[in-house]
Amino acid sequence: MDAANSSVVSEFVLLGLSSSQELQLFFFVVFSMLYGIIILGNLLIIITVTSDACLHSPMYFLLGNLSLIDICQSSFATPKMIADFLNEHKTVSFNGCIAQIFFIHLFTGGEMVLLVSMAYDRYVAICKPLHYVTIMNQQVCTTLVLASWAVGFIHTMSQLSFTVNSPFCGPNVVDSFFCDLPRVTKLACLDSYTIEILIVANSGILSLSTFFLLSISYIVILVTVRYKSSAAMAKKAFSTLSAHIMVVTLFFGPCIFIYVWRFTTYPVDKILTMFYTIFTPILNPTIYTLRNKDMKAAMRKLATRKLKSRIPEISLITRPSFIEHTSSNLKVLVQTLYCYIFISAIIAVILFVSIVTTFHP
Repeated sequence: MDAANSSVVSEFVLLGLSSSQELQLFFFVVFSMLYGIIILGNLLIIITVTSDACLHSPMYFLLGNLSLIDICQSSFATPKMIADFLNEHKTVSFNGCIAQIFFIHLFTGGEMVLLVSMAYDRYVAICKPLHYVTIMNQQVCTTLVLASWAVGFIHTMSQLSFTVNSPFCGPNVVDSFFCDLPRVTKLACLDSYTIEILIVANSGILSLSTFFLLSISYIVILVTVRYKSSAAMAKKAFSTLSAHIMVVTLFFGPCIFIYVWRFTTYPVDKILTMFYTIFTPILNPTIYTLRNKDMKAAMRKLATRKLKSRIPEISLITRPSFIEHTSSNLKVLVQTLYCYIFISAIIAVILFVSIVTTFHP
């Protein structure tokens, strides 16, 4: 009985995205580039928000924390996935597998609550502008961020409590690029029906409730802007919110598809997990930052200040023209950040190749 209740599996085998050697090299190059963009883009946001006093406001404070979570969420499994593209035998230890499950639910749960907080911030700013400073004070903002981490921690600990003590005594092959909870639970040497119901109830309540709150917030904002603002402002708000809604849909859609009903794994599941582990952390800087004039101005100012600290002293005659030329170049440099738009094309190629290889290995 003791042997039956103890885990004898010491490692799990990850099948990854594809078994084709040619595609492994292609994925290695592409995902290395995407991961680098995620880290650099979100770090740039954090540095800009913290260094520019003009951005010390609730909206940018929450945005900086969103970038931090995006860095964490993309880093719990992506570096190993990239390294595994060069390895024929892809494995992860039992403790490493449990750690991946812990972090994915910690960061995903935290981001869900943080997105609701950001929607609430926009709701107060648009619907109650005269009370915005009073409502969204520093204490409230700090509480919202701490609450997002607390909810994420409680969520992941409750998920692990259903899984970590389950016996794994035989099958150890996970058809994904990381230890995804639905697939790992299926490998336990017991009837997982009750565990699956508890996990689905936990994840379903969190994902559906936060998605419902986000939907209500956006609807109220859109209605308010539609009837209480000018046509130009309404058009701008619709453009901004439509982009936000797209990111929210890409983030919540896969989570809801995978976790809101009893686990039935599909080949497409591992493709859907890329949305909230890789693609969303790339899109967030684009949607929430590069469309924002204040952020672009702050980035330009930050770059100018860094360059000024590095260049030697220049004569008063040449200094103005040099700075003017530098500012022009910096403007072009900032504009090149719009290359994020082209990432969508890369994502489309990855999805197409992944889907083809998933259903036709």
